Amino acid sequence: MKRIQLFEFEDYPWFPIWLRTCMTNLIMVLHRMMGVSEVLAYLMYRVIKEKNISKIVDLGSGSSGAMPDTMEALRELDSLRHLELLMTDLYPNKEVARRFNENTADNINYLETPVDATEMGTVPEGLKTFVNSFHHMPPEKARKILKSAEENQQPILIYEMAENKIPLLIWVILLPISLVILMIMTWFMTPFVRPLTWRQIVFTYLIPIIPICYAWDGQASLPRMYSAKDIDELLEGLGKNNFYWEHGAAKRANGKKLGTYIVGYPKA
Repeated sequence: MKRIQLFEFEDYPWFPIWLRTCMTNLIMVLHRMMGVSEVLAYLMYRVIKEKNISKIVDLGSGSSGAMPDTMEALRELDSLRHLELLMTDLYPNKEVARRFNENTADNINYLETPVDATEMGTVPEGLKTFVNSFHHMPPEKARKILKSAEENQQPILIYEMAENKIPLLIWVILLPISLVILMIMTWFMTPFVRPLTWRQIVFTYLIPIIPICYAWDGQASLPRMYSAKDIDELLEGLGKNNFYWEHGAAKRANGKKLGTYIVGYPKA
């Protein structure tokens, strides 16, 4: 496989929840800047309509990510106003969960108990989604997730905003420059974070823990992503249980590429 298993700070259970939230807040700003919700809505609409799905179960939601914005985009379609979203995580952010669960009118909820994405049989019913989180799974877990989705006949959609295209040697050579660029980006993105907390400000501008962690995780995620050939390898032998698999380049409405996707669902 082209993918390599580097570490990211967010992978570790000891990583402070407040720091994880601050980093996820920046990712949400980046999602809005890049138009990720538009791309996700386009990808999901086809599966939702074809399989008559009424609920989305997001896995690895963190501090919510792009899914709430994606729900707004989907609900603009009259036929999908009934759609529900349940966010989940192996390390659920209970503060964020309470904020979403207090508003019952928007059909968006956050499960406060841990959910293991590798065991699809125990995950609530609905379209399973991984948004910029599948690269955290090493090959054995990634394969297990795909296999479990097929065995349990569960529709699944995986999206990654970036692609693993750069040769590893080039990535290593450019790493110092890339880290500096990402750290500088956090200074410009932070004012757009909502809600903007004192921790987000202090640990970005005065004690730059957030920029350092964000920059490393952002760069480390690139070699961890599965290339098209890697995905072919993960899917090898699947698709034989009346289950359809597809993967390719994700696109905006204007046809421009933005990331990659894997989609799978029962044929019947």
